[in-house]
Amino acid sequence: MNTLNRIRRSVANRSDDVLLRGEFDQFGSAAQVGRALRELVLDGTLVRLGLGVYAKAKPSVLTGKPIPVRPLEVLAPQALNKLGVTVMASRLTREYNAGQSTQVPAGITLNVGRRRIARKLGFNGKAIQYEHA
Repeated sequence: MNTLNRIRRSVANRSDDVLLRGEFDQFGSAAQVGRALRELVLDGTLVRLGLGVYAKAKPSVLTGKPIPVRPLEVLAPQALNKLGVTVMASRLTREYNAGQSTQVPAGITLNVGRRRIARKLGFNGKAIQYEHA
């Protein structure tokens, strides 16, 4: 069985929606894994959220193009947790949930504490913003 089929089967059997490139290192060399992941992105099984971060995909009902199975607001904290970053709700989200504000927070902002994060996560023009507390 080749690397592409092994990775395809592994993706189908996983329950989590976010996948890191490092999770597939045991299936082959770095070049083989990279080619297999690129092929899975091209055929619509996966979508790329960032460098080495992928999500399971489904076809869009409007365009037919692949989109993530869950919204970016759900996938981004999962990806950061897999990368070892503790994620909390942003200040605006906390105020809205506590009833202190009536403004619904626009965009996707995550509080990462005092950590400095340079990783860009996003899909289709929507990007994650980081807030430091």
